[in-house]
Amino acid sequence: MKLCIYNDNKLGVVENEQLIDVSEALEAIPQSGWPRPPGDAFIANLDNVKLLAGTLRKWGFVQRHTSVKIHSPVANPTKVIGAPVNYKKHLEESIQDEGIHFGSKVKTIEECGLFLKQNVLVGPSEGVALHFPDRRNDHEIELAMVIGREAKNVSYDNALDYVAGYSIGLDMTVRGPEDRSMRKGIDGYSVLGPWLVTADEISDPDNLKFEIRVNGQVRQKANTSDLIFDCRRLIEYASSFYTLYPGDVIMTGTPEGVGPVEPGDVMHCEFERIGAMDVELRKA
Repeated sequence: MKLCIYNDNKLGVVENEQLIDVSEALEAIPQSGWPRPPGDAFIANLDNVKLLAGTLRKWGFVQRHTSVKIHSPVANPTKVIGAPVNYKKHLEESIQDEGIHFGSKVKTIEECGLFLKQNVLVGPSEGVALHFPDRRNDHEIELAMVIGREAKNVSYDNALDYVAGYSIGLDMTVRGPEDRSMRKGIDGYSVLGPWLVTADEISDPDNLKFEIRVNGQVRQKANTSDLIFDCRRLIEYASSFYTLYPGDVIMTGTPEGVGPVEPGDVMHCEFERIGAMDVELRKA
């Protein structure tokens, strides 16, 4: 099932070009209790929401998903986790391009581990407000995994059992000497969308084709089969350091072809079995 948060936090089921309003399914999310458990309540109660949405979609209002404002399918993660240099060819281009490494030694993911981003996510309709226009701002398209339940010290073989679903991720970054988590953690530099594709629809996240075009020009084109740390290993690794909670997002890394973008550019992102989204860039 493809679940979309749109307009004034309505919930929709996406079927081809259609968006079916199933907002009443959000009533499956408990509203009482304090303090609330950590994590995103929508994702934590996803099974019950899906069950109710499956019934409501039979008579929900239908419109084209291109006619609405689409938000991030996750509103309140406790963290967004990044996987640096997780494609071999991106590692190679990072070493060769001083505009990427900015004079620092480029380390492999085995050497530098994962990193945390500020957990403020935006959807495709919100676009990206570029900060520090005098510096290089780059696009990085990635498969994003959304964790569905609490996870700690997860085994490799069972890792995908903890995934609620998948989305397209944009790990925007400004180049410079600062720590990676600071340059990538700028407000609005984590884009997630256009919807959540529940895990049952993607049997093998390690074999998905994807690409990003900027103003119609292909910049990045790859397959998740080229990941250095595959999806299971990323979850295993992340959960050995952090407790993962419902709604936590793991950005799996970006392939070669990263490049600068400017205000006015439009990034068209496509992912096999997920869909496509257009993200506009503007001045902050």
